[in-house]
Amino acid sequence: MIFTELFVSAFITLFVVIDPPGCAPIYAGLTKGATAQQARNMALRATFIAAIILLIFALFGQQLLGALHIALDSFRIAGGLMLFFIAFDMVFEKRTQRREERAEKIAATPEVEDVSVFPMAMPMLAGPGAIAAIMLLMNEADGLPEMIEVLAALAAVLVITAAALVAAGPLIRLLGDKVEAVITRLLGVLLAALAAQYVIDGLKGSFGI
Repeated sequence: MIFTELFVSAFITLFVVIDPPGCAPIYAGLTKGATAQQARNMALRATFIAAIILLIFALFGQQLLGALHIALDSFRIAGGLMLFFIAFDMVFEKRTQRREERAEKIAATPEVEDVSVFPMAMPMLAGPGAIAAIMLLMNEADGLPEMIEVLAALAAVLVITAAALVAAGPLIRLLGDKVEAVITRLLGVLLAALAAQYVIDGLKGSFGI
C-alpha cells in the first residue's frame, strides 16, 4: 500500500493528539482492580465509543460550523491554537500530570467501575483536541477519496490505541517512565509544528495572503 502525504499527515496528527502511549499507563492505573478480561473489554469499548464520537464530528462537523456561522479559516486558527497548547503541555509534561490527577479522582471513587465511557472515551481519547483535529483534517480533504484516507488514518490510530490499552500493563514495564517521557516530548514538538501550519493556513485564508 502506498501511503499518501494526506494519510501520513492525518495519521501523525491523530496519533499525537490521541496519544496511545500516553493513555496506556493511565488506563493501567484505572483498571488495577479489574480482571484481565474486564480490562480488555473496557479498552475495546472505550475505543469503540471514541470512534463513534470522532466519526460523527468527522462527517457532520462542517455542517455544525455552518449552522453556527463559523468560517472554516476561523476554525483552522482556533483548532491550530488548541493543538498548539496540547503540544506545549506534552513538551512540559503538563498533559500527563492532568491525566494522572483525573485518573486519581476516578480511582478514589469506589462506585465507579467501568471507566470505558468516562474518562477513557471522553475526554482522554475523543477530547477537544482530537475532535478539532479530525474536523480540520476532514475539511482539508478534497473529495471522497481523500476523506476516506483521513478516516483510514483515524481507524489505524484507533486500532493502535485499542492495542495499547489492552497491552497497557506489559507496555509500561517495557517502555518505562523515562522512555515514555522522551517519546511524549518528541511527539509534542511534532504536533506544535503541525498546529503552527494550521494557524498559518487559517491566517492566509482569512486575510488573503
